Amino acid sequence: MPLNERERAILDFESSCRLRGWAKEEQIRQTLGMSPARYYQLLVRMLDSVDAQAYDPLLMGRLRRLRERGRGSNRSGAASGEPGARPRTVSLGGIGTIV
Repeated sequence: MPLNERERAILDFESSCRLRGWAKEEQIRQTLGMSPARYYQLLVRMLDSVDAQAYDPLLMGRLRRLRERGRGSNRSGAASGEPGARPRTVSLGGIGTIV
């Protein structure tokens, strides 16, 4: 299914934004009119999208590498079934964290 206007706007924003932390979150609210949490949800959902890959292959490759790097450093805890372990989170580098 082709990307919709909001998805293209998210990819364009992520591709052009060089801000980090609070400044980026504020820019997400102002530019896209959504919470940072929703922004990252939608961005993560697009990581395996063929249409997103075709739209911006460099950005999607970078984000996928960040996701894989984050997965490699989070291979313990709840994923191992240890009692009292925290839920597993996956860091996406500079683009957020998913649980």
